[in-house]
Amino acid sequence: MKLYLDPGHGGSDPGASGNGLLEKEIVLDIALRIRSILQNEYEDVDIRMSRTSDSTKSLQQRTNEANAWGADYYVSIHCNAFNGSAYGYEDYIHSTLSDSSQTARYRDILHEEITKVNQLRNRGKKKANFHVLRETDMSAFLSENGFIDNDNDASLLSDPSWRQQVAQGHVNGIARAFNLQPKQDDGNGTIYRVIAGSFQSRSNAEQRVNYLVDQGIQATLVAVTVSGEQWYRVQAGAFTHRSNAERRLNDVTQAGIGDAYISSTNN
Repeated sequence: MKLYLDPGHGGSDPGASGNGLLEKEIVLDIALRIRSILQNEYEDVDIRMSRTSDSTKSLQQRTNEANAWGADYYVSIHCNAFNGSAYGYEDYIHSTLSDSSQTARYRDILHEEITKVNQLRNRGKKKANFHVLRETDMSAFLSENGFIDNDNDASLLSDPSWRQQVAQGHVNGIARAFNLQPKQDDGNGTIYRVIAGSFQSRSNAEQRVNYLVDQGIQATLVAVTVSGEQWYRVQAGAFTHRSNAERRLNDVTQAGIGDAYISSTNN
């Protein structure tokens, strides 16, 4: 399955803004997390992204690239804004499509999976004449993940663990829609986690998470209790194959985190 993953805006186009957040940064982070989960956990999925950094790319360049590559599905990630008064999640397919079309069936599955986990008001399934929905040769889907200028939505958008949940919701929908098969583990039921730091200060852990995300490395904050004390562990991925964990550990080390290591547990 060939997925073209399009974090909206970027570079000279910041997208929506509010509460100290920029759409282009939030949606890139979510998209990178989607790519990471799919590549690490599913078989036979090939992913191209419109951008993997803060770069400028026109809408025409994005759709031309997806069409030339022959993508099976186009997923565009966005956030909304509306004077701070609106809030919630919505998604779109092209306005000319019927509710019984293949694109609508894919959308129905993604909508269900994303709204299960995103903790946002469900504003429904919608249609529009957006360029990325109109000019793509393949089925296309656009998600609007909260309103960046709404205080409540923005508090979620700013949380890396929430963005990880939203990424997982997108992945769950894509996997269901295209019948993706999970990768088999090494046969011993072991999960290999890459730990990129442990902190007693939550803010220090969040700084480490944000640093890794800025380097294009998926990372989440996990609270653990050790000898009765609260610690905040930075996890840079969990894998069923040790070789995948070792590759991620190398990425983390190359990013300058010298105290990272692999922790293994049995299911």
